[in-house]
Amino acid sequence: MIRAFALLVAAVALLAGSGHARAQGFPGFPGFQGGFDMREGGPNFSIGASNPIPRQTVRFESQYRPGTILIDTAERRLYLVLQNGVALRYGIGVGRDGFRWGGVHRISAKKEWPAWTPPSQMLARRPDLPRYMPGGIDNPLGARAMYLGSTLYRIHGSNEPETIGQAVSSGCFRMTNDDVTDLYSRVAVGTTVVVKN
Repeated sequence: MIRAFALLVAAVALLAGSGHARAQGFPGFPGFQGGFDMREGGPNFSIGASNPIPRQTVRFESQYRPGTILIDTAERRLYLVLQNGVALRYGIGVGRDGFRWGGVHRISAKKEWPAWTPPSQMLARRPDLPRYMPGGIDNPLGARAMYLGSTLYRIHGSNEPETIGQAVSSGCFRMTNDDVTDLYSRVAVGTTVVVKN
């Protein structure tokens, strides 16, 4: 029994060191689809938190230029258009009923570990919310935020990864901290964001 266990541990260690195992994005391996990456987020990321909708490279034929972000609220997915008919597809949380919207905007600002000041419209609905919250792991905007034009909306991280794939926000688009950090590193201020409702 001990020998079988030792062989199992050795096999797992061998897979962990191989490039093939890493390319598959096994849960818990650093830097891959829900893993913990000290280089990206440091100790503020949730160790062991898994991504309910893993990031994938997919075929994506469209009229959009590479670098464009397309958000499909019905599908609850965000696509970053790449070259050669492919895109990176991320799972997102979207606005709940009555808070979904569509249109074309550009990323007007990017912030790491952003502070959060709930807008007056949200405070009117939820007077129990704090008036200001500094950036950090407990902040609902998560690790990164990309602001959409002059709207109140953002693409941002979340300290509630279980809400990815759900319709629960007040109009913003939530991603896991791992995914939003990845997207943030790939786009610039001025990036076009198409929201399809």
